Amino acid sequence: MPIEAFILRPVTRAWQILLAAGLVEIVWAVGLKQSGGLTKPLPTAVTIVAYVASFYLLALAMKALPLGTAYAVWTGVGAAGAAIIGVLFFKEPRDLLRLGSLALIVVGVIGLRIGSRAQ
Repeated sequence: MPIEAFILRPVTRAWQILLAAGLVEIVWAVGLKQSGGLTKPLPTAVTIVAYVASFYLLALAMKALPLGTAYAVWTGVGAAGAAIIGVLFFKEPRDLLRLGSLALIVVGVIGLRIGSRAQ
């Protein structure tokens, strides 16, 4: 295996971990919505476990990724995912401004990922 594969592997793995952290962030956000202000035991437990897992995965990803990039992508994935879940399952508004803003978040996350390859 060429040396480049060993050099690129930790960064690629960090991006996979960061994506997982963002997806788990969506879980805790939805759990928080379902918890009724942290009054329902099961959704509250899911929220807490997902929150801790998301932070742990973010911390792991930050070992190999820059702080600003990792944090922005983590929040972007979480925010976009939570907004999509809100529209699809919680009947939240689907107006053009909201959907356009959501698209800008997704484009920003993609831009950060592409930009990190150039470094």
